[in-house]
Formats: sequence, C-alpha cells, structure tokens
Amino acid sequence: MRLFTGKGDQGQTDLLGDRVGKDDPRIEVIGTLDEATSFIGFARALANDERTNAWSIEVQRDLYQIMAELAFVDEIRPDAYVLKPERVTRLEELTDALSAEIELPRQFIVPGETVAGGAYDVARTIIRRAERAAVALASSGYTLNNEIVRYLNRLSSLLFMLARLSEANTGVSAPKAKSDKPANNP
Repeated sequence: MRLFTGKGDQGQTDLLGDRVGKDDPRIEVIGTLDEATSFIGFARALANDERTNAWSIEVQRDLYQIMAELAFVDEIRPDAYVLKPERVTRLEELTDALSAEIELPRQFIVPGETVAGGAYDVARTIIRRAERAAVALASSGYTLNNEIVRYLNRLSSLLFMLARLSEANTGVSAPKAKSDKPANNP
C-alpha cells in the first residue's frame, strides 16, 4: 500500500462525504487537533507515569473522535461520531481531582521546569489554538457541536494540571512569571 496518492497535489483533500480545499476551516481544526494529539503522545512518552499516561491516551482517543466528527458531512455522520457531554464532564472530574492534589501558584508561571511538563504545556497551547479555530469555524456558519468547544476549553485546563503533576512528581514547581525581585533599571 502506498502512503500517497497525489490526489492532494492540487490543494484539495477528502472529507467523509465532501472534497474541500486544504484551507477549509474544518481542515484547520482537524490539523490542529492532529498536532495536539501528537504532542500529547510526546508528553505521555516523557511523563512515564501510569495514571498520566492512561488519562493522556483517553484524551487522545477523544481528539480522534472529534477529528472524525469534523471529517463527516452532517448528512452521513453516524451518531457514534458525535462527542457527547459526558466527555466534557470526564475532563472536569480529572481536572478537579488533580486540583485537589496539587497546590497551584496564585499567579502565572513560567513553563518548562520538567521536560514532560513543558511538553504538556506545549500541547495545552496547541489545544487553545484548536479551540480558537473551532470557534472561527462555528462563526463562519458551519454548524458545530457545542460540546467540541467546551471539551477543548476543559482539555486545556487538564493539560495545565498534567504539566503541574509532572513537576510535582519530580519534586519541583514552575517559577512564577513575575519575579519577586525588583527590576534593574539601567
């Protein structure tokens, strides 16, 4: 089996039930989610924590479901490919559990204290971009499942907490974004 067909060489791609330009807003959201799930996988490989890894895989599977939902045209999309509110609730539960376990700083932090934590923080920023792209898609007139934007919003919070968990697991915490020292004036 060949990995390429050449059908996309003219700037178009297939959705399930439609052929669209690669600059279609649905493709932008799908591509950004693909990027995010890859980075979550990278963070998962670095974290090497059984609980974190299980939750990360769960999230990656949800993202694939969202990509599939967006890839179908409304007329032929099976109900099984529609993200349900229960998935948003699941993210809220996981985030709440971590919030009860990890003390958060009361101000912005500088990401990157651990490699895995930094990777989860990058995944979080990619999810934020996907969320903005999903909102733009809905604003363009596309009928978007409201649970997708809610899910992405909650996922960014969970990824933030997974980054902080990675730090806590190694006994470090991210530095505050604002220094307690006065700035030097030249």
